[in-house]
Amino acid sequence: MNAIEKRIYDLHQLEPHLTAQSDLNEFWERSLKKAAEHPIEISMESITTTMEGVEAYRAAYRGFDETPIHGWYMIPRFVKREKYPAVVMYHGYQGSKLLPHIYAAWLMLGVAVFAVDTRGQSGETGNALVQNGGTTRGWMTANITDKENCYYKAIIIDAIRAVDWVAARPEIDSTNIGVAGGSQGGGLSLMTAILNKKTAYCIADIPNLCHMDFGILNSTGSLTEVADYVKRFPDQLDTVLETVSYFDIMNLADQLEAPVMMSVGLKDLVCMPETIFAAYNRIQAEKEIHVYPFSGHEISVEHTQKVLQYIKRRIAQ
Repeated sequence: MNAIEKRIYDLHQLEPHLTAQSDLNEFWERSLKKAAEHPIEISMESITTTMEGVEAYRAAYRGFDETPIHGWYMIPRFVKREKYPAVVMYHGYQGSKLLPHIYAAWLMLGVAVFAVDTRGQSGETGNALVQNGGTTRGWMTANITDKENCYYKAIIIDAIRAVDWVAARPEIDSTNIGVAGGSQGGGLSLMTAILNKKTAYCIADIPNLCHMDFGILNSTGSLTEVADYVKRFPDQLDTVLETVSYFDIMNLADQLEAPVMMSVGLKDLVCMPETIFAAYNRIQAEKEIHVYPFSGHEISVEHTQKVLQYIKRRIAQ
């Protein structure tokens, strides 16, 4: 066994201590029930794109609070179907849904796409989240000591509601809705697939939101915002760690029922392999992970091809 094989073998054996609180399941049952009590309030505006045969809309729905969550909703009408399979797509941290044409490869599979913004970041979506204190920088420490109203909860509920939005569309096959994303989007995909049972499959590339205590200590990514917060307010460490435990995929991974495809780069210092495998190893559902020993925090074009092939197999079932 060479050093690379040994590293991968060791990662597959990781079983860190869970950080779940005793009321974790009750917390999510209550939170999802409360979210479902509010109408999604669908709005759609037809737009013109460069893609022939694609029916496209600027859409918005209500997520965690009063914030309208914006997305591109696209239907590949060049493929004649009574009901279309769909994929909901989430972007990476500080990004956005960008422009419709970047989803052409997914649409070419005959899959409807709903690509959504994450609130407050670089897209068209604002953030009406009421904050009970200041933040260090970025968005992640908004209400970080309040599990009921923190930014993590808001973006996860937003992501879950996106699947509900798509499932309600009359042209969509509600039994064949997948979720996909990388980094932040990969974490949101996993959380959505765990908590929204309408999800038929999940693609989570180099996902965050995994083994978050380890990430706060070691990651060079968005969790440095949380580390900076605790550096300023060291007396809040236990409260912060308790808050993030409710949104840590590691603590919920064994509840995933949908099949999942994941990826990891062994040189990734943002979503570190230790964090990803801490979640992956606890998944009991059908799963596969693609390990790239010399990749960092990136998704290659070769891996994107594997993602498209995975979706093609899923929609054919």
